[in-house]
Amino acid sequence: MKLIHSMFALAALVLATVVAPAVQPAAAQDAKAGLFINLTTDDTWAAAKAIMFAHEKALKNGHKPVTIWLNVRGVYLADKKRASHVHGLMRAKDMSVQDMLAAFMKDGGQVIACQACSAAAGLTAEDYIDGVKMGSWDLVEKALFDPNTQTLSW
Repeated sequence: MKLIHSMFALAALVLATVVAPAVQPAAAQDAKAGLFINLTTDDTWAAAKAIMFAHEKALKNGHKPVTIWLNVRGVYLADKKRASHVHGLMRAKDMSVQDMLAAFMKDGGQVIACQACSAAAGLTAEDYIDGVKMGSWDLVEKALFDPNTQTLSW
C-alpha cells in the first residue's frame, strides 16, 4: 500500500512539474511582452522610426509596458526649445518628433530621459515636453529589467 501511495505521489509531482507551467491563467497566456527602446540618436529619421515602431507596432498591438529611453544625444529629441524636423515618414500627418512622443505618451507609453545625459547636454526636467520623466536608476531599472520586457536599440 505504501508503494502505491508513493507511486501516486511521484506521479502527481511529475504531473505538476510538467503540466503546471503549461497551464497558466488566461491573463498570463494573453499578455504580450513589454518593450524597452534605447534611443541614443537625435537623428530625426531614426528617431521617427523608433517612436513609430514603439507606438504603432508595439503599444497599439497590446504590448505593455512600452518605454522609450532617451539617452546620449537622444535627450535632445524631447527638448521643447529645439525645433524638430518633420520627417518624410510623418510629413503627411505634419507631426514632429515631439508630437510623436506626446501622442505615444498620451496612449500610455513612457518616455524617460537619461539624467546624466541630460546634465551633459545642459537640459533639466523643465526643458522637456510634458510627460517626459527624468530618469533615475529606480525608474530605468524597473522598465529595463522587467522579465517580460524585450529590448531594442536605435
